[in-house]
Amino acid sequence: MGRNKITVVGAGNVGATAAQYLSQKELGDVVLVDIVEGVPQGKALDLMETAPVQGYNSIITGTNNYDDTEGSDVVVITAGVPRKPGMSRDDLLKTNYNIVKSVTEQIVKRSPDCILIVVSNPLDAMVQTALRVSGFKKERVIGMAGVLDSARFRAFISMELKVSVENIHAFVLGGHGDTMVPLPRYSTVAGIPITDLMTEDTIERLVDRTRKGGAEIVGLLKTSAWYAPAASIVEMVDAILRDKKKILPCAAYLDGEYGISGLYVGVPAKLGSGGIEEIIQIELTLDERAALQSSAAAVKELIDILGV
Repeated sequence: MGRNKITVVGAGNVGATAAQYLSQKELGDVVLVDIVEGVPQGKALDLMETAPVQGYNSIITGTNNYDDTEGSDVVVITAGVPRKPGMSRDDLLKTNYNIVKSVTEQIVKRSPDCILIVVSNPLDAMVQTALRVSGFKKERVIGMAGVLDSARFRAFISMELKVSVENIHAFVLGGHGDTMVPLPRYSTVAGIPITDLMTEDTIERLVDRTRKGGAEIVGLLKTSAWYAPAASIVEMVDAILRDKKKILPCAAYLDGEYGISGLYVGVPAKLGSGGIEEIIQIELTLDERAALQSSAAAVKELIDILGV
């Protein structure tokens, strides 16, 4: 058994930071691919020079050539144009569709057995693009969104209650964007639902901040976040490569689950070596179900525009 091979497409902030975290956890050797000459090579070399100090033995390669990605176990697609202030995730639709389509074609030729994790926005439409273009089974094409949205919700709950983030579990369903559906009654602090610990107004304020979490950072930084998205990618890669059977909120292709068919929507999924090994169906209230349906409808609008 050799080491796992992980390719990260896109050597921008998210991709490079994901490569850093993947190396630190020694989840495998990492290939960082980008179209810009010198950038992936330079960042990879910087990470290799970090290894003696931090004590990891992963080999990080930077390249502009997809041939170097051959035989990857997991491929993370972060390529695309990031959001600028005033842009919605959907403004990126056509530009990023073309990028994700071409990246997926290049990857599939060289790593036909890999698991694809898509991070490019608008997330739910981009992961559906990768599924269609790759021809892979739905279990092997997954979108990263829910882990990040839940992490944001958990961080805000922690700040509000002044309690360790390690005590906090939170669930966020639906599309990655303004229609996401945080579930307060499934969100807990040391097993206690937050509905027992905070007023409805406080919860609504935190839910709203979670929905706008990406935009809040874009407003401050004038570009998209990268530390938390990269960490969220790595949690998913870790669950897959170590076959953890970990239940994480992911964008998964639904075939009737939650009454939704033929769309990628954020739901709790069990991640292991096969990718998505099970979609966990939880009982939703009428309000939650309605919110999830409207989230799915928003995703479907984009899918219809793209014709994927």
